[in-house]
Amino acid sequence: MTKPIYVLNGPNLNRLGLREPDLYGSTTLKEVEQLCRDAAGDRAVEFRQTNSEERLIDWVHEAIDEAAGIIINPAAFTFTSLALFDALRMFPGPIFELHITNVHKREPVYHHSHVSRVATAVMAGLGAEGYGVATTAMCARKDLLD
Repeated sequence: MTKPIYVLNGPNLNRLGLREPDLYGSTTLKEVEQLCRDAAGDRAVEFRQTNSEERLIDWVHEAIDEAAGIIINPAAFTFTSLALFDALRMFPGPIFELHITNVHKREPVYHHSHVSRVATAVMAGLGAEGYGVATTAMCARKDLLD
């Protein structure tokens, strides 16, 4: 049986489409989820969002046993959470770190990612469309996913 791809989203991403549309665009999280499902084709996608660091870590723990790969937009936890970093270190498959904006063009607080140190790949600045790109790229890694 083919394992699903986990697409995990951190704090404030539930406000996509409303939150700073000049920065994050007008695409909603529900529309982002559909982009991922369309890009995944027949492969199952577990798409989740939380504002809780604890819940996000619990989902990474679940993914260790259940997922083929993780696409994660940890949002602010990218820059603050050593606990998330430690959880992701345990995941045996590919991890794609994703950001809607180019975090390197933003304020210095956004320049150091703990997640990048364990990520297989990092995508930033492609807007909401980056989720579809990341899902397509993850699905192309057949050698790592099945």
